[in-house]
Amino acid sequence: MESMELKNLISSSETVDVYRVGDMAIKLFKEGCRKTMPLYEALTHSRVEDTGLNIPIIREVSVINNRWAIQMDLIEGKTLADIMKEDPDHMDDYLNQMVDIQLEIHSKKVPKLSKLKDKLIRQINELDCIDDVKKYEMLTRLDSMPKHIKLCHGNFTPENIIINDKGTYVVDWVAARQGNASADVAKTYLLLSLQSKDIAERYMNLFCEKTNTSKKYVQDWLPIVAAARLTEQKPEEKELLMKWVDVVSYE
Repeated sequence: MESMELKNLISSSETVDVYRVGDMAIKLFKEGCRKTMPLYEALTHSRVEDTGLNIPIIREVSVINNRWAIQMDLIEGKTLADIMKEDPDHMDDYLNQMVDIQLEIHSKKVPKLSKLKDKLIRQINELDCIDDVKKYEMLTRLDSMPKHIKLCHGNFTPENIIINDKGTYVVDWVAARQGNASADVAKTYLLLSLQSKDIAERYMNLFCEKTNTSKKYVQDWLPIVAAARLTEQKPEEKELLMKWVDVVSYE
């Protein structure tokens, strides 16, 4: 265990605080956090590192100031989200770039990564805001979906894409799993919809055009990923997510 003075806070969430220390980012987990959380995240991230994708490299897992910590390369630059806000006239170009990055991710396979389907089953079963009949419908639909083993980011948004003069990097791999790429796309669509339905639609259309994927096929994943997202219990999202959960099928 080591002691360290941490002053430069980059970001904070319910579970972690991220600090800058020189050319490193230190993700400090909140006190009381079970050690399975940082160790599982580090293991997942490390397995994705092996694909050769442009992501930060983990340098150390340790305990700092009595809190579990993951130390990794600090990636400086602008997020794609910031660039989109600064230059909305070229939104389609940026969405095109975003889809290309996601397709590169989906081209990778990480056999030892946990399965996305198992995570979705667990999340749906944990829900207490939908009844057992709706859960059964969701789980039946999920079971009928094609079972793929592509690398899925799980939280692929413009905020998690950083661009600098050395290249383009994707961060925040804690939710990475192996599974169906269209489920990953449905999750991104959902997260984009929480901010802009128009941008979300343009994103999905681009993905479907580039991959020759039926839009309905991606949309069929929406109730499932919306139900799973409800487990994060974000009040500001609940109304929209429940609308997606209640959609049975798309024409």
